Amino acid sequence: MNLASPRPVFALSNPAGLYDPAPNGYSHLAQVEAGARWLLVAGQGGETADGALDPDFRAQVRQAMANLITALAAAGAGPRDVVKLTVLVVDHSHERLHVFGEELAAAFGADHRPACTLIPVPRLALDGMLFEIEAIAALAG
Repeated sequence: MNLASPRPVFALSNPAGLYDPAPNGYSHLAQVEAGARWLLVAGQGGETADGALDPDFRAQVRQAMANLITALAAAGAGPRDVVKLTVLVVDHSHERLHVFGEELAAAFGADHRPACTLIPVPRLALDGMLFEIEAIAALAG
């Protein structure tokens, strides 16, 4: 199974005049070539295949990343094909942002920073759910 596109069909960048978001694990801009195949991955939480949800934030982020990678792999993609993330965090804090950044780098590689929007929320779909991540990936057509 191909875990990454044979060649990039997108470019991630940070235009001059905007602050450097690299320490927070993302880029400001993702440009996708015409003819790319798009994958839209629904929000993945930190629950295991049997529905268990660890109460620890880092454990949920790590499991959500694993769930996201599993979904991508089912379509022949990998983390390095992701161009855009949307992240929902319950009780967001600088500490939780740091945890997310570490786990994102572990899952995607420290040099792959998709465009990303983080949204602090008071609650998610399941009781005890603290983190959710959805993705858009682009692969060669």
